[in-house]
Amino acid sequence: MKEFMNYRHSLTIAGAAAGFCYWYYIGCASGTCMITSKPFNSTLYGAVMGTLIFSLFQKNKTKSDDFSGNN
Repeated sequence: MKEFMNYRHSLTIAGAAAGFCYWYYIGCASGTCMITSKPFNSTLYGAVMGTLIFSLFQKNKTKSDDFSGNN
């Protein structure tokens, strides 16, 4: 379980770093972009995206493959 949490946190941190790098290298010069106009916004957005991407690869823990709701 601890390894699982470390993997999740590392993807969140990687997403935050990617968001910051996006702001730093590309960003929004005019300041009218909601996400990329400030480093905090783009870092937070990247962290959320990293967490969401992680959740795509997470396995569901179900006791059976019965999808009818009659477990």
